[in-house]
Amino acid sequence: MWRALAFLALLAVAAYGATWVADHPGTVTIVWNGYEVATSLAIGLIGVLIAAILIGFIWAIVRGFITLPETLVRGSRDRRRAKGFTALSRGMVAVGSGDPLAARRHANDAERLLGAEPLTLLLKAQAAQISGDREAAEQAFQRMVNDPETRVLGLRGLFVEARRREDDASARAYAAEAARLAPSVTWANEAVLEAQCADGDWSGANETVERRASLGLIDKSTARRQRAVLLTAAAQEREGGEPEAASERVLKAVKLAPDLVPAAVLAARLMVRRGDLRKGAKIIEAAWRAGPHPDLAKTYLNLRTGDSVRDRMARAETLAKISSWHPEARLAMAQAAYEAREFGQAREALAPLLADRPTVRACLTMARIEEAEHGAGSGRTREWLSRAAHAPRDPLWIADGIASETWAPVSPVSGRLDAFVWKTPTELIAGPEAPHDEDATAPEGVLAAPMPAAPPEASPKADGAAEPKPATVLFPSAAKETAPVAAGMAAAAAHPASGSTSVGPSPAAASGPLSAKSPTPVVFPPPKAGDTQPRRAG
Repeated sequence: MWRALAFLALLAVAAYGATWVADHPGTVTIVWNGYEVATSLAIGLIGVLIAAILIGFIWAIVRGFITLPETLVRGSRDRRRAKGFTALSRGMVAVGSGDPLAARRHANDAERLLGAEPLTLLLKAQAAQISGDREAAEQAFQRMVNDPETRVLGLRGLFVEARRREDDASARAYAAEAARLAPSVTWANEAVLEAQCADGDWSGANETVERRASLGLIDKSTARRQRAVLLTAAAQEREGGEPEAASERVLKAVKLAPDLVPAAVLAARLMVRRGDLRKGAKIIEAAWRAGPHPDLAKTYLNLRTGDSVRDRMARAETLAKISSWHPEARLAMAQAAYEAREFGQAREALAPLLADRPTVRACLTMARIEEAEHGAGSGRTREWLSRAAHAPRDPLWIADGIASETWAPVSPVSGRLDAFVWKTPTELIAGPEAPHDEDATAPEGVLAAPMPAAPPEASPKADGAAEPKPATVLFPSAAKETAPVAAGMAAAAAHPASGSTSVGPSPAAASGPLSAKSPTPVVFPPPKAGDTQPRRAG
């Protein structure tokens, strides 16, 4: 629209000028070299305009001849750049599609046509990477490091190559240099944080987390959680030699993340050591409200040394009321009642957990109760041990596919901070030919039907068959403490339950009930005849 208005304005000016010339006639006389030319003003103006056009045309021709070489060179250069960028695009596509031959060919063409462009060097390095030529890739990345514009990109490439050849020292150096040059680069900050955690430099890692939060690389809630994890790790290292420094750090961790179970457990333990039992109990109760955990229950029940079993039962009931009888609270209550020899209350606490697929811990707790009340060789004990072998597994600390009974601040696989989460391990789907344990579906208190006695000629000793193999315990280190459970499992596998409690216990099983502090083993029954399907614990 503005162009149309400008054109109309110029047209109006031209019309006005023509009208003015027509209204004011005059004569133009040119005298040159003895000649005199006279014409009207209008004709003179037209002649001047034509002369200007001719002069401009002639000048354009002359200038074209003068600048012809430069124009030809520029056109050739533009065509080369166009071909180079085409080769660059095709090379990137080849790298993305995993074609090393095409990637190298287009990378060479791009380098020949474009020279040492940053994208050309990147394409050359990536082509060398997918071709397996690590030396050429490192040379390309080193050339990028020498250029200030591509230095951080080259450092990232060298970092990746150092990781691939497991050169941790070089990788850390490249990451630290990249973080110094560009503090907002995410990969460099993460690599530096991972290296500091691997070295146990919790203070340096804490500073890195604070810097990342200030730059906006992570949100505030994540930063608070990571700082709490780092402070807890530092407090764990100082718990034995520097309890005051450990208390200071772990209390900060609890303030930053009240639901961090290891921090709450350590803080409560240190508070009790200082004589502040009430503060330790409050820390555990706050963490329990956020998420019940067996470590919290164990610490809370044993806060004060020398308490009676009745006092521990009262604390377990307090946890149950806080969490509205969460399953973990029921297990803690059952354990406290078992230690107090209140087997009826223990069964009452466990009853809701046994109604639908009880877990390994619930089954083993019932086995302990039955063992303490009726003896290690009783049919009820063997029944619960058998059910524990096939029961769903209880939650564990899991990070990057690794399950652990204890928490750690970083993953042992990837080195990632705050990687461990408390969750149930993945269950495996049983094969179609897996035998079905009918005892696993029996309700509480119901024993299997008596098995008919085997004929003498079919006995193992008569036909030379091998003796039943003993049960396999998943935790060999706890074999001494869990001998009654393992012995009971072996007895249950060797002699089917007959519904009677008069089965004589083995010497190992006659040692008495299980210790309340013994580890929870996962017991496997011996394989049945013809059963070749593999089994997994839990």
